[in-house]
Amino acid sequence: MFDFAPQPGTSGPDLYDDLVEAASALVAGESDGVANMANVAALIWQFVPELNWAGFYRMVDGELVLGPFIGKPACLRIALGSGVCGTAALSGETQCVADVHAFPGHIACDAASRSELVVPVKRQGVVIAVIDLDSPRQGRFGPADAAAIEALAHAIAASI
Repeated sequence: MFDFAPQPGTSGPDLYDDLVEAASALVAGESDGVANMANVAALIWQFVPELNWAGFYRMVDGELVLGPFIGKPACLRIALGSGVCGTAALSGETQCVADVHAFPGHIACDAASRSELVVPVKRQGVVIAVIDLDSPRQGRFGPADAAAIEALAHAIAASI
């Protein structure tokens, strides 16, 4: 049994450090990438406040395919370059979007989403998945959130 939870009152960088540490411990020794993504999605949901969706899209045959997540049902497949996730996957760059309604080509899977953070997960420089976080609060994500989820992506890349 695993019992990972943020310490009461923990926020900001300390919260994200604890998330990365918990995720690293959780995926250590497990070779099934889907199982690891499922557990990491659950950790993100548990650790990061103000989310309405947290999960993964996996790169499969040149497109993004829905992976483990927590939230409302989502788009099954996303073409590279489409929406925030497809843009992150194609460019290999983190996308931090304060207002998803202002993002050209945004794909609305949950009408409650107002901001989004998408971080590519790379193995040997190649995007293998993206971590997708949505929030009902406009402007929810900033540079510190992006840097922290990038650290998480780096920490788990070999295990998914």
